[in-house]
Amino acid sequence: MIRAAEIVREKLAQAPPLLADHDLDLWLVFVRETSLTRDPALELIYPYDVTWQSAFLIPRSGQAIAIVGRYDADNVERLEAYSDVIGYDESIRPALVEALARLQPASLAVNTSQNDPAADGLTSGMRQLLESILSEAGIEAGRMVPAEAFLASLRGRKSSSEVALIRQAIETTEQLYDEVGERIRPGVSERELADYLHGRLRELGLGTAWDWNMNPLVNTGPESQIGHAAPSDLRIEPGHLVHFDFGIRQDGFCSDIQRMWYVLEPGASAPPESALRVWEGVRAALVAGAAALRPGNQGWQVDEIARTTLREHGLPDYKHAFGHHIGRVAHDGATVLGPRWDRYGQTPYGRVEAGNVFAVELGAPVEGRGWVYLEENVLVTEEGIEWLSEPQTELRLIEPS
Repeated sequence: MIRAAEIVREKLAQAPPLLADHDLDLWLVFVRETSLTRDPALELIYPYDVTWQSAFLIPRSGQAIAIVGRYDADNVERLEAYSDVIGYDESIRPALVEALARLQPASLAVNTSQNDPAADGLTSGMRQLLESILSEAGIEAGRMVPAEAFLASLRGRKSSSEVALIRQAIETTEQLYDEVGERIRPGVSERELADYLHGRLRELGLGTAWDWNMNPLVNTGPESQIGHAAPSDLRIEPGHLVHFDFGIRQDGFCSDIQRMWYVLEPGASAPPESALRVWEGVRAALVAGAAALRPGNQGWQVDEIARTTLREHGLPDYKHAFGHHIGRVAHDGATVLGPRWDRYGQTPYGRVEAGNVFAVELGAPVEGRGWVYLEENVLVTEEGIEWLSEPQTELRLIEPS
C-alpha cells in the first residue's frame, strides 16, 4: 500500500530541480484553515489539513522547511520529509520572517494564476499578510512571482507512486465497465445503469472522480443530452448507441474513461454504416491526437492534430479541449490539450512533459442513433505515450432481447 508520506517525499524530491529549471529560488505555500479554503498545491507536499497560518518553504537547495501551529508539528515530523519543522504558538510571523531573511530569495514563487485553478491557491488576505511579513524580512514584494509554470511541472510530472495509483484506479474502472456492460439491454434506463455503478462503488468504498450525481454520465439514443447532464429515465432501445463517461477516485487518485456500446436491431449482425463511419473517424482522430503527445509539443498543437483528423473524416468539431491532465482529480490542472480559445487562457500554450498523465477524448453524433464518444488515459514518456487504459478499438455489440 502506497502511503501518503511516500508521495510527499517523492514530490519534495522533484521540486528543487524543477525550481532550477524555472529559474526560481524558493517556492512558498502560505495557508490557513484549509478545511474551509483549500490551496490545491498544498496536497502535493502535505496530505492533511492545517488550522493555523502555516508556511511550507521549498528552496532550490532542497532543504524544505515547514512552519506550522504547535498541534500540527508532529504530523509534519512523521512525514520524514522536511529538514526543519518549526512549531509556533502565538504568531507565525517571527519564525517566517527569520526563515525568509536567512534565505533571501531573489525570486519567490507563490500560488497565484489567472489561468490554472490548480495553481491559484493563495488568497487575497493571505497575500496581504505575506507582503507585510516580506517587508519585515527585508524582501521587496516585487520578488514574488507566480508559481504557475513551476506547478504545472510539479503537479503534471507524476511520480512513480502517483502513476501506480492512477493505474490502480483505471484497472478498477475497467472492471466495473465490464460488469455494467453485461446489464445493457433494451428497456433498461440510463438512471438504472448509473445506480448499478453507484451501488458497486459503495460496496467497494470508492468515490467518483467528479460530482457523484453526474458520474457516471450515461447516454442512450438520439434524445439523450450529451455532455454534463445527469443520467435520465430514457430507456435503451434497439438501434441506440449507448455511451458512458465514468471515472472513480481510489486511494486519492482518479480515472476518467469513456466507453461505447451499440444495441443491434432485430435481424442485424452489425451496426449500420452511418455508425461505423463515425466510429472509425472518432477513433482515428483520438489515435492521431494521442500520437502527438510528445514532450515539447504545446497543448493546442496536440488538439489541432486531433481536430484536423476528425474534419478529414467529414465529422464536425467537438466544442471542448481534446485532453486534460488526470491525477488527484479528473481535471488535474496545468496544460490543457485544447484550442486557443479565450476560455482556456494560456493553458493551451503549456508544453507536454514526460511523466504527464492525460485523458484524451472526442466524439461526434450519428443521426438517429446517438453519439460516439471515446476517452482513454495515457502516460507520456520520453519516446511518446503508454496507453494506461485498454483502448476500445471496436463498438461493443448488444444483442436485442
